[in-house]
Amino acid sequence: MKKVVRSHLLLALVTICLMPAQSALAQDIPRADKHYVGLLVTAFNHRSIGSASNEKATGSGGTIVFGSHINDLFHAELRAGGGYRDAEVPGSDLTLSVDYFASWYIGLHYPVTDYANLYAQAGFSFIHGSAELTNTDEKQNAQFRDLEGDFPDSSFSISWVLGMDVELVSDTYLVFEGGRLFKDTGTDANTFQFSAGLKYEF
Repeated sequence: MKKVVRSHLLLALVTICLMPAQSALAQDIPRADKHYVGLLVTAFNHRSIGSASNEKATGSGGTIVFGSHINDLFHAELRAGGGYRDAEVPGSDLTLSVDYFASWYIGLHYPVTDYANLYAQAGFSFIHGSAELTNTDEKQNAQFRDLEGDFPDSSFSISWVLGMDVELVSDTYLVFEGGRLFKDTGTDANTFQFSAGLKYEF
């Protein structure tokens, strides 16, 4: 009888010991099966502004990211964001603003270490912004008159991003990236996006 009791106790003990391991394995979801969300601080770097001097100006804003891993190498994501500080163009009375934007990307990510990944992605963006020019009759503002109003002229543009994420703790990544948000078809001005922030996978 004692042997039977010992056998049952031993079996119960082994089962209890194995439960945490089984639980850990159940929680160890492959990255290919995960989704992710991110919050980024973004700088909007406007370039080639003006028909003569090709000025540069930088504003800032934020970006929210939601994405999903398609497999071990490819991912797809949606982004939405907007500006909270407008860009003031040097030597003029021109101010550029990115009111809001939405983007869709498909991308490729490649692990360079156990905790860091490089990625590249391309897609399309819808952008709503404006260019405000005061003192339009002033000589220094002459080259910017074509920009006044909606900026960019076309709301849709091809976008791309190159970046790197580094795992800080389990499933939480520090993100650094840069790329082009849009090109204004009316004036050939380009706006690039440079971002840093956090991403969480689940």
